Amino acid sequence: MKGILEKISAIIDRYLATPLSRLIDKATHNKMLMVSHTDITFFGKVKIRITNKRRESVIGLGFILLWIVGYLIFALYPVFYSLYLSFFKVRLDGASIQLAYVGIGNYRAAFLQDPYFVEILINYVLRLVLNVPVTIVFALIIAMLINQDVKAKGMWRTIFFLPVIISSGPVIAELMNQGATTLPSIDNYTFIDLIITNVGAFIASPIEALFAQILLVLWFAGIQILILLAGLQKIDKEIYEASMIDGASPWEAFWKITLPSIMPLISVAIIYTVVSMSVFSLNEVIIYIRNIMLGESTPALTTGYGYSATLSWIYFLAMALIIGIFVGAVTIRKKVTRT
Repeated sequence: MKGILEKISAIIDRYLATPLSRLIDKATHNKMLMVSHTDITFFGKVKIRITNKRRESVIGLGFILLWIVGYLIFALYPVFYSLYLSFFKVRLDGASIQLAYVGIGNYRAAFLQDPYFVEILINYVLRLVLNVPVTIVFALIIAMLINQDVKAKGMWRTIFFLPVIISSGPVIAELMNQGATTLPSIDNYTFIDLIITNVGAFIASPIEALFAQILLVLWFAGIQILILLAGLQKIDKEIYEASMIDGASPWEAFWKITLPSIMPLISVAIIYTVVSMSVFSLNEVIIYIRNIMLGESTPALTTGYGYSATLSWIYFLAMALIIGIFVGAVTIRKKVTRT
């Protein structure tokens, strides 16, 4: 067996490793490109110094290069092509696509003629504004509890991450149909009715939807718990010990040490929460856009790919604006905390 492995190693070295090494040496040591341990020289004139930071950047780009290439080939073109289609009335004629230029007509129709889209979008945005802080606060509380000296941390992480694994569209749809995403006794709490009856319908509808599907909102907190837990575990415990010696209470330590330390990860968690909720398969906005693409709703308006692409871009810009507002608020809070 040892002899066979030595023969295979010799063959690989002779026919693969050695030729590849020579090829790399010729590619990095010629008149156009000269690579050494400290410098990269182009055409014998332009010299770039190789620092540790640049070397780490190149290594990092090497790890994500495959994803970048795949995104440029399979995702970037369809994204901008959908923007192109949003300025046309698209009609499928067999295997060909017939385009009729309408300019901003689709966008005008979305805001001025479509009787459903703006209302659906506004209601969803209001619910999202309520759901995201609830999800982040819940994830932070659970992460802080798991970060304590408790037994079976791995089991608790698995329990809270399990919904992420099974949160496919059909599973969630079936759970929603069976009422598993709501609290059974939620209607018995009078303070909810008090809140709903004392505010306008514009605000009452998102609040009522939040309480009606509170478990579904918390269902999205698995990834955020792991993100925040990783940040909490990176905080040096000696900082807390020093604050306790100085007389700081746990509440003061949270606001002065814990929260500023994980603020960048809170921004990441916010972005992930908004994106995950926005691309959820049972999202009413996505369902509406999909039905329009298939010609199953608003028959009086322009249906098909052009109009659905228009609604998709409006929806994308609305979500990007919400992400910007949330992240901006967190950034401002971080600066105020530092000052």
